[in-house]
Amino acid sequence: MADTVLIVDDDEAVLTMLRKVMKSSGIESDAARSGGEAIELACQGHYDLMLLDVNMPGMDGFEVVQTLRSRGIRLPIIIVSGRKEDYDALYGLDIGADDYLTKPFNPVTLGAKVKALIRRSRGGLGGAGSIISAGPFRYDTSTLRFYKNGAEIVLSSKENAMMKLFLDNVNRIFTKDMLYDMIWGSAIVDENAIMVYVNRLRQKIEEDPARPAYLQTVRGLGYRFVV
Repeated sequence: MADTVLIVDDDEAVLTMLRKVMKSSGIESDAARSGGEAIELACQGHYDLMLLDVNMPGMDGFEVVQTLRSRGIRLPIIIVSGRKEDYDALYGLDIGADDYLTKPFNPVTLGAKVKALIRRSRGGLGGAGSIISAGPFRYDTSTLRFYKNGAEIVLSSKENAMMKLFLDNVNRIFTKDMLYDMIWGSAIVDENAIMVYVNRLRQKIEEDPARPAYLQTVRGLGYRFVV
């Protein structure tokens, strides 16, 4: 079965163009023309990824991301926006989007990013059908669910991929470049994005995020996960 993407934009010309890009990449697509419609369709669970515009009347793209994540919807989200400020990109990533592309973009690059993110959201970084355990943490690779002391911690697809990478490589140091390559596949908007995701994980897994016991910074090198 072909992958299916939900494209969210109120501009018919942009919708048509994005659907052509997806079709040329062998990906099926549906369209939503408002934030409310996007949330309704996404909650049905029929899609592998969402391409989301920011500037829409009523509920904007950022509000869509926040609403879906607050409901525990893990659907991978790529924001495709004309806003080029680093602040917008970092804000989008911080509230739960998985990538941020600015218009105009290379159609081939977009198609590749969509395929890569769908693949990674399904656990493409490692083996399937097993439980990874380390200290109080447990990761079920068949369901892509993550637990601490038996309680599930809801992660976005990027957080999910990063957490699995760390659990597979306890005590290994990862530089920022290594994390970009292994999680995103290529550099994204700003080097601070790695720090944003690390901080988000710390907020979810650490008793004291300001003094992380598990996800540690190795000064001058990068990050490592210890238990």
